[in-house]
Amino acid sequence: MRILHTADWHVGRTLRGHSRADEHRAILDEIVKIAEDERADLVLVAGDQFDRAVPTPESEQIVYDALLRLARTGAQVVVIAGNHDNPRRLTAIRPLLELASVTSASYVAPPGKGGVVRLTTRSGETASVALFPFQSKRGIVKAEALMTGDPDDHQKEYADRCRAIAGVLCSDFASDTVNLVVGHLTVVGAAGDGSERTAHIFDYYVPADIFPAAAHYVALGHIHRPQKIPGRCPIWYAGSPFALDFGETHGEHSVMLIEAEAGRPARVELVPLKSGRSLATIRGCSLELEQLAGTTGDDFLRVYIEEAPSPGLAERVRDMFPNAVDVIVARPDQTGAERKAIDPGELRDPRTQFQRYLEERGIEGDALTKLFAELLEEEYASASA
Repeated sequence: MRILHTADWHVGRTLRGHSRADEHRAILDEIVKIAEDERADLVLVAGDQFDRAVPTPESEQIVYDALLRLARTGAQVVVIAGNHDNPRRLTAIRPLLELASVTSASYVAPPGKGGVVRLTTRSGETASVALFPFQSKRGIVKAEALMTGDPDDHQKEYADRCRAIAGVLCSDFASDTVNLVVGHLTVVGAAGDGSERTAHIFDYYVPADIFPAAAHYVALGHIHRPQKIPGRCPIWYAGSPFALDFGETHGEHSVMLIEAEAGRPARVELVPLKSGRSLATIRGCSLELEQLAGTTGDDFLRVYIEEAPSPGLAERVRDMFPNAVDVIVARPDQTGAERKAIDPGELRDPRTQFQRYLEERGIEGDALTKLFAELLEEEYASASA
């Protein structure tokens, strides 16, 4: 059985207000082509297809078109909800996706009620796929406990619950099937991806040993850097298909191609992706920046101007670098402080609005920010029930 693993598309993400829809179309075209050329029997999409819980019609068209085209390659497609996806929207469209051989999972469910699916692929192999969509910590650790309990106890409660879920989902893995897990969560041992929006990714995590040795492969989403996690079976993050913000400097973007057969260890290959535009940061005074003009290709740029402000300075830099999406003047009296540019798209995120509110009023807000995120997740969870 040939399996393609991808995750964290984040369709709808903007870059300082610049749409990246064309890049998403190009990268998903590339992924579909890989599935077709490699004759993938099964495609696993491990969450965060969308960047926001309320995607635009354009974003929905891009994602659902990609899923249908993946299915038309002859592969069976399995997709789960990540923390950026709206589980209710995925549930609503599930009957239509099933008509195209696309299996979707919005919530964790018992094996007999959709938590595990058995698929027989065109290769003749049968796969048993355990579905582990994003499990909100707010569904496990209650608000009263967050206000009064020990954070270490909260983490243990979350990890124990996820271990129990994985144990139930994987309990029927057999020796005559290809046993797979597709999940969206943080596993101990994962290296950070550098994303500008990682504030809550490492708050709650699970140990790698929740996945059994009987699993041929664990396909994960949530961390944007492709990487293998040490465990009792092959555990991999596919990573994001291209750099989503200036914090993602690892430069590695890929899908995973897995060959698996009942009774034998799986073989894993990283297949690089090339369609997304690179993001680069350059800095210097005006004279130094002039030397770099015309050398940066089509990269999106973040430019730091290291000199005193003067009228029209930022505009002159933008003329030198038409692809500059973030121009920051670092005045001598700023002592290295950075001015964060405003992304109109991100301002629609309540977390971003609350963070800016605290910053504008000089409020030390780490604890408040975390509590706000917990309460917001609880609100989303109750609205999705």
